[in-house]
Amino acid sequence: MDIIHINDIKAFGYLGVLPEENVLGQWFHVDLKIFIDLSKAGKTDALEDTHSYVEIVQETKQLIQTKKYKLIESLADAVATRALGSDERIEKINVKVTKPTPPIPDFGGTVGVEITRERS
Repeated sequence: MDIIHINDIKAFGYLGVLPEENVLGQWFHVDLKIFIDLSKAGKTDALEDTHSYVEIVQETKQLIQTKKYKLIESLADAVATRALGSDERIEKINVKVTKPTPPIPDFGGTVGVEITRERS
């Protein structure tokens, strides 16, 4: 199976369980692995034979910027659901959402979730 990698999509959103996260907002980073047959695109060199990187980046950023979720798990699922619904050629998608500055006392690291969803 072929894979399109789209890494480090960054967008500012108002996601989180704590009230201040929904007021102040924060940055989120998303990495995608799109499992799709790219053999036709490799032969034709035609954009219509692959999935548009621009489209999925814009859709992912829109979800972060316009929707309010408490959990990054919900955001990851929404990204996966939208991608699978946007192109029937996508067989599977892996979505990794990272919260670079989680509001955890005395913690300087990041937190994230990674999910994989398949076409049913």
